[in-house]
Amino acid sequence: MEQVNGDTLAAARKVIAVHINYPSRAAQRGRTPAQPSYFLKPSSSLSLSGSAVERPAGCELLGYEGEIALVIGKAARRVGLEDAWSHVAAVTASNDLGVYDLRWADKGSNLRSKGGDGFTPVGPALIPADAVDPSRLRIRTWHNGQLVQDDTTEDLLFPFARLVADLSQLLTLEEGDIILTGTPAGASVARPGDVLEVEVGTLDGSPTTGRLVTRVEEGTTPFADFGAGPKVDDVQREEAWGSREAAGLPAPASVLTPELKAKLESVATATLSSQLRKRGLNNVSIDGLQATRPDRRVVGLARTLRYVPNREDLFKSHGGGFNAQKRAIDSVNEGEILVMEARGEKGTGTVGDILALRAQVRGAAAIITDGGVRDYAAVAGLDMPTYFANPHPAVLGRRHVPWDTDITVACGGTTVQPGDIIVADSDGILVIPPAIAGELVEDCIRQEQEEAFIFEMVKQGNSVDGLYPMNAQWQARYEDWKAGKSND
Repeated sequence: MEQVNGDTLAAARKVIAVHINYPSRAAQRGRTPAQPSYFLKPSSSLSLSGSAVERPAGCELLGYEGEIALVIGKAARRVGLEDAWSHVAAVTASNDLGVYDLRWADKGSNLRSKGGDGFTPVGPALIPADAVDPSRLRIRTWHNGQLVQDDTTEDLLFPFARLVADLSQLLTLEEGDIILTGTPAGASVARPGDVLEVEVGTLDGSPTTGRLVTRVEEGTTPFADFGAGPKVDDVQREEAWGSREAAGLPAPASVLTPELKAKLESVATATLSSQLRKRGLNNVSIDGLQATRPDRRVVGLARTLRYVPNREDLFKSHGGGFNAQKRAIDSVNEGEILVMEARGEKGTGTVGDILALRAQVRGAAAIITDGGVRDYAAVAGLDMPTYFANPHPAVLGRRHVPWDTDITVACGGTTVQPGDIIVADSDGILVIPPAIAGELVEDCIRQEQEEAFIFEMVKQGNSVDGLYPMNAQWQARYEDWKAGKSND
């Protein structure tokens, strides 16, 4: 196979990069674009395998992203999807390097953060485009010999031909131009002394580009004071490393602390409903559902998933692969509750046994859907409760398109936002705004103490007149009773 050399780099007048294209990366970032978006890298950022790249002096976060690069073989202007791949001469490996420290000044253009000399190594070999199926390629990245990225092009958000056709609508892709096609999950941060390797090949292992090798060195020339200098914060660290844990950052504090969760679990759902109503919140119950485990009571933070009515063209573009439904299931965390908006549509399933099991394995506290459940017997056999409208054997494409996640949704007649507190048991399902949860549960505890006293007084034969609710006389007796209880 032909090797990438200086002539290859010299022929590239443009380097165009795609922001997000792999479902695994979209899930990691928490957003899935409906259309591809792009940025330019200067051709001076190109380098060959075996080259060194500097982490600029004063910078902390040199990010790497293994990618498949397309090399344009003949000019493309306003080409269609069916013809677009014929304009690609070859594919090769690339590494979309960048420093997160400079994103604050030009995030969007990415010029300074991703345009540095040597920030786009490509190679070492070119695989002829007509010798491969672009939907059956594999990309792998190694960091100091450890495999950190391993994905395929089978379920890309935007297939390669679509990228070529889309870009050609507005600009001419010229012979030698390079398109970087996005990175899968697993991209992270490299330090001086590290070695990065990227390889692209077919699913059956041959041919391959061989490993594109890049060594990281420490820059020694500081930035001048007349330009934007390096600056990072924990948000950038989390994005660069891929997670707060990988960046060595503490987990964000949850409003649902163990103490608050225990208090919410200790009070009746009816009491919570009463106190919510006293605050003018009458439309905070998810109604009309049944439970696979009515014996269970769950308290957790809401994650959300929205289905839209099925439209065949939209199901074709959004229903397959690592779609919104699978992303929601695969990103739900320990103790969270996945709430699905299915518009009360009972004519199809919205979750089945495999995905419900995956949610349970990830530690989800419950699934709530105002639609149907497939594989009912298996779902009902799980320890994790599922709240649902009815069993139904049909699959999504009959009535639904899985559309988006972690947005405000409607479920069972009420609105649910990501981060809302959900309390669910055989008495019903309540949605509690997190900002009021602390004071709400304290009032519930007080209410239940009062009701315990009233219950005891009624049991002793007292009339409810003046007792329920308590007048001043009974209130005084209650305070004495409570003081006695606290001294026991």
